[in-house]
Amino acid sequence: EERRALAVAMEQEFKAEAQNQRAKVIAAEAQVPLAMAEAFRSGNLGIMDYQRYRNLEADTSMRQAIAGKSDSAPPAGA
Repeated sequence: EERRALAVAMEQEFKAEAQNQRAKVIAAEAQVPLAMAEAFRSGNLGIMDYQRYRNLEADTSMRQAIAGKSDSAPPAGA
């Protein structure tokens, strides 16, 4: 019984850690548009770089749709 309780507790810890990591990813993804805007303003990102980035996003989205990945959402700003 004690081992079962320990296993349940560890599983809950793993779930909490996974959720924490997902939250960090979402927070980091939210910074991408801000960083891109700053790069445009400072001249470190050109229109061709941006087009290449958008093409890569579209290609990834298409491949996920073909593969049947259900949790793929359209990229922000699209």
